[in-house]
Amino acid sequence: MAEREYDLVLFGGTGFTGGLTAEYLAAHATLGCRWALAGRDPAKLERLRQRLARINPDLEDLPLIEADVTDSGSLRRLVESTRVVITTVGPYLHYGEPLVAACAAGGTDYVDLTGEPEFVDRMYLAHHETARRTGARIVHACGFDSVPYDLGVYFTVQHLPKGVPLTVEGQVRAHAEFSGGTYASLLTALSRPTRMARAARRRREVEPRPENRRVHLPNGPLYRDRETGRWQVPLPTIDPRIVGFSAAALDRYGPDFTYRHYASVKRLPTIAAAALGLVLLGVLAQIPPARRALGTLRKPGEGPSAQRRLRSWFTVRFVGEGGGERVVTEFAGGDPGYDETAKMLAESALCLAFDQLPATSGQVTTAAAMGDALLNRLASAGMTIRVVRRCRPDR
Repeated sequence: MAEREYDLVLFGGTGFTGGLTAEYLAAHATLGCRWALAGRDPAKLERLRQRLARINPDLEDLPLIEADVTDSGSLRRLVESTRVVITTVGPYLHYGEPLVAACAAGGTDYVDLTGEPEFVDRMYLAHHETARRTGARIVHACGFDSVPYDLGVYFTVQHLPKGVPLTVEGQVRAHAEFSGGTYASLLTALSRPTRMARAARRRREVEPRPENRRVHLPNGPLYRDRETGRWQVPLPTIDPRIVGFSAAALDRYGPDFTYRHYASVKRLPTIAAAALGLVLLGVLAQIPPARRALGTLRKPGEGPSAQRRLRSWFTVRFVGEGGGERVVTEFAGGDPGYDETAKMLAESALCLAFDQLPATSGQVTTAAAMGDALLNRLASAGMTIRVVRRCRPDR
C-alpha cells in the first residue's frame, strides 16, 4: 500500500455530491496528500479539475484517471494505483458492486455514501471474506447515512459505564432537501422489498454473532417525549442496522445493547402526511412505468443552490442509559444531504489514509474502523459533537 501512486482517488466527482466532495478535498486535504479524480468522461473530469484549481491553484495538474464500472480492467488499474477509493456513483445497487469487488480483491480501502440496505448486505455476502484476506476495509454509509448515528451512538456509549446493559435512543431532526441520489436509492429500495428482506436474512444466517453479548434493534412505539414535547416516530432506515453492526463488533457497547431510532416531529399531521406519502411511493415503485416517471422528478447529480444549503441543518439527540446513569448527547451540523455529507465522506477517506486506526478488515463500520479518530476530524471540521447533560435515569 505504501508504494501506491495515490493516497486516495475520488470516483464520480463530476456528479453533484461528488463535486462537493472534490471541492472539500481541494480546500482541506492533508498537506502532501496525493489524490486524483476518476470517471468515465475525460471532458467532465477536466472541467472539474479547472473548477478545483480556482479553489486551490496547486491542483491545476491534478491527475485524472479514466475508469468505468463496466470496464473491469479500468477498475483494477484504478484500485491498484491508490490506498483509498471514494465513490459517489449510485444508485449503488445498480453501479456499485464492480468497484467493491475490485477494492476487496486489490486490498484497497473503500468508502461510499450508500443508504441501501440490500446493497450493503449483498456486498457483505459476496466480498467481505475476500476483503478480510487482502486487508481491505470496505466502509459503506459514510455520509448522512449513517455517520451521525453510528458515531453519535459510539460517542454516547463512551460516556456510560462499562460492562453493563446499555440502551440508546436516537432522535433525528432535519431541515433540508433530499438529494437526488438519496431519492433514487429510496425508489430502488421500495421497488425491491422481497429481495431486500432475502438479502438481510441470508446475511443473518452466515454472519458471526458476538460471543456472550446481545444486540437489539427493536422498532420502538410512536410516543411523545415529555422532555422535548415532540413526537418520536420509528424510522426504519439503514442507520440502526449500521449502529447494530458496530455494537456487534465492539465490546464497549456492553453485554446487552439496545438501540431505537426515531424521527423527531413537532406535529401529528406531519407524521400522517409523511406516512401516506411513503405508502403511496411504495405502491407506485412496484409499477415499472410509474417508477420510471417518479425517477424523473429528481435525478442523481441534481441538488439545491448554495444559498438553499446554507439554510439547511440537522441535529440528532441521543439519550443513553445504563448502570444507573443517564446521558444526553448531540451530533449536529449544517446541510445534511450535500455539504455535511461531502465533509463526512471526505474526512472518512482521509482518516483511513492517514490516521492511526484499529486493525480491521472486511466490511466494517465507521465506528469500528475509525471511531475516535473520525470523531476528532469531524469536530475539527466544525460539526457539533457534545454531551448536553448527565443525570439520573429518573430525572
